[in-house]
Amino acid sequence: MSRLPTFPALRRRVDRWAVSPPALDVITAVSAFALMVLDVPGLARADNSLTGVTATLVLAAGAATLVLRRRLPWIPYLVALALMGWLHELTMIQFALYSLGRFRGRKVAVVATVLYVAVAYALFHTPGRPAPHGETLSDFLSLVVPIGVLAAGVGIAAYRQDLVRALESQRAEAAARQAVQEERISVGRDVHDLVGRELTVLAVRAEVLAVRARGEAHMKDFEELADTARRAHHTLNETIVRRADHGAATPGLEGLAELADESERMGNPVELTVAEEAKALSPLRQAAVHRVVQECLTNAAKHAPGLPVTVAIAVAGPDLRIDVRNALPESPPDPAPVSTGTGLFSMEERVTSMGGTLTAGAYGTTYAVTALLPTGFAPA
Repeated sequence: MSRLPTFPALRRRVDRWAVSPPALDVITAVSAFALMVLDVPGLARADNSLTGVTATLVLAAGAATLVLRRRLPWIPYLVALALMGWLHELTMIQFALYSLGRFRGRKVAVVATVLYVAVAYALFHTPGRPAPHGETLSDFLSLVVPIGVLAAGVGIAAYRQDLVRALESQRAEAAARQAVQEERISVGRDVHDLVGRELTVLAVRAEVLAVRARGEAHMKDFEELADTARRAHHTLNETIVRRADHGAATPGLEGLAELADESERMGNPVELTVAEEAKALSPLRQAAVHRVVQECLTNAAKHAPGLPVTVAIAVAGPDLRIDVRNALPESPPDPAPVSTGTGLFSMEERVTSMGGTLTAGAYGTTYAVTALLPTGFAPA
């Protein structure tokens, strides 16, 4: 049996819906209706066979079409033209032209505005129809044209802002993917430099044993072992070295002191603590620790210049724990730091590729990054 949502959960759902596109469309429709209701007394007195009640219902039905303004913006536009011709109502057309500009762009909005002005001009010259907004054509068009141009123009501007935000979002996603890809390449380089060396040692050692065991029963086994190690090293070169330019391996724990010194020279004093047990980690895990700490210290220098940083590397059971914390400035740095925003993605990719987890965020006046990695130590 499902439980009813608690009040906080219900409130979060309501808050999410309140800023969703359907909610904004409903608010737009209600706003248009509220403005048109102000004209109901005049519509009821006009010669259009409507009473106050029926005029309200007609306007409500017309405003309700605005909930379709994202998917089918031509429907509220055509309804707005009909209301303009029948009831001389110009409020609805403003919302319709804005919606066309916002969700269909400049060309569609320009065409719709021209058509709107042409329809208004034709209605003004229809025999037997009064001029509701002025006694002369110039008076009429001085109201009709600015309404359409302004509404469509605002919609077009909003459409362009949407495009800019979409492009910025795509650029940020592309930068994040690039950072992840570069981190994967970096991991691959470390694997090649660290594991490749071990494979080379294994192959040489097996060849030496094969020579020593010449004429004995295990000589062939040692030769096959050496051949397997060589093939493994060759495969490593094929899959990593040919896919990315070879670079220097990432330093391990021995490079943390240098990172701390560099951070202090930039103005951020560092308190570094490295557990003795962590020094027994594999080179690949040490490289991951180095990269995480390096990125954290770089971020601290950018976003919290001059404030102290604490770095703690500890081993707790089967996990290696990396804790980096820095105080947050009372106000953002001026000028704002130059940042691609991809450092967190790189750290997370490095940690998760080794079966670990990473969390980062502000906690009160402190920004903390915590990473957990399996140590890889054999159980005692």
